[in-house]
Amino acid sequence: MAWSLIPLLLIMVVVAAIASQCSFSPGGPTAGPVPSFDVDAGLKYDARELDFPIRQPKVPEDWQANSGSRSIITGEQGGDSSTVGYITPAGRYVRFTQSNAGEDELVRFVAGEPRTATGAQDIAGRDWVVYGGQGVEPLWVSDFGDVRILVGGSGDEAEFRELAAAAGAAEPLQP
Repeated sequence: MAWSLIPLLLIMVVVAAIASQCSFSPGGPTAGPVPSFDVDAGLKYDARELDFPIRQPKVPEDWQANSGSRSIITGEQGGDSSTVGYITPAGRYVRFTQSNAGEDELVRFVAGEPRTATGAQDIAGRDWVVYGGQGVEPLWVSDFGDVRILVGGSGDEAEFRELAAAAGAAEPLQP
């Protein structure tokens, strides 16, 4: 009976290989190069185009900007948003989003669902509301008056603090 299964298994392997449903990677998955994003040009453009102050936080030199985007946030207190993503030396992604949308709409837009605040942080004299919970990405939001800033991603608390402090110290870019 075992001998009759061997040809069947060989046929299954051949069919799977032809259909590209299996892969063989003896060294395991490897990460490719981190994409690069020109954060200076991206945020300067957003400062000219968006109707709220755009800040460019001074992050550590070993953080690499890898993405940037602009989005429209819907809802009663919706607005525009500008996001830059960074990869930290530990390989974690940290998001920096600025928006003229209300805090609830901004959090819902980034989280994909409404969330309730689970804590607070004081970073360099500025209050940050923490939206966290079991099994969800933490989001920190601070109201700068004419703009809300959100820090999120897979970073740890120290990286969030670093970016939050840099955001608080950054002056708005000139359009």
